[in-house]
Amino acid sequence: MLIKIGEFDISECWDGVFYKKLSDYPDITDWEIQTILDFIHYEEENGRFCEIEAEREILYQIEKYKQISSKPRIEPPEIIKECTACPKYKGCMTDLVCHTSPIENAVKIMDCGCLLSPVMARGLTAKELKSEGRNAANDPEDYFYYIMFAWGNCQAGDRLVMERKLGRFPDNDDLSKYFTPGVRFFFRYDKLIHHPDAVFDGVLPLKVKNRIVLKDWISAIIVPNAYKLAMEPHIPENLKSKVHYLQNDCADVWEWSEKVYEYAKRII
Repeated sequence: MLIKIGEFDISECWDGVFYKKLSDYPDITDWEIQTILDFIHYEEENGRFCEIEAEREILYQIEKYKQISSKPRIEPPEIIKECTACPKYKGCMTDLVCHTSPIENAVKIMDCGCLLSPVMARGLTAKELKSEGRNAANDPEDYFYYIMFAWGNCQAGDRLVMERKLGRFPDNDDLSKYFTPGVRFFFRYDKLIHHPDAVFDGVLPLKVKNRIVLKDWISAIIVPNAYKLAMEPHIPENLKSKVHYLQNDCADVWEWSEKVYEYAKRII
């Protein structure tokens, strides 16, 4: 795996390359170094060697940080400025994380009371999932054993829901006048990091292997009001207090992401 540290639009892992954007390039923070080392550790644990491509001073700072023998895990800053696409926040708010799914999957999640990894949810092998055309980023097999999370105000989950619905990358019209949001499962970041199967891969806020029992970890489930009739019969008693319905009266995915995050933050 190749790690490229530079001035990119966002940080992302795509087709064997981790493009790492720095919030204030070429300066690199200890938090950003930690995410790079998390990525290296995760990849090595799964049998993949990493090479870093960056300016000499950045490489020096990473090596200097690695020499610190005993250091506690660094908490993320209140806002991460690696992605500044969202109109209001201009960054990722780090108090909450969320997993987003289409209504048909959300119903299945309610029926079993758990979030499941793609391997467990779909009953396919990791090899089969890797070979699917929908794996546009060419993610390796081990990725499919995990439930993945975005930061709470991120629109990436809803964008992926639209992509799965359309069978192609959504365009601006798809994300505005034709936009249909998914169901968001919100968790407190500072709580979910203590899940026994939580893993830091350096790309996502975190991911969790195999399953998450919702009654033990969930903070809020936000359902677009249009799905209320489809969702209500499937909600178990122990999750009813966590489910909230919200009207999508928004112009686009950005406005919806802002609305649902602000609502979740207020009730959690």
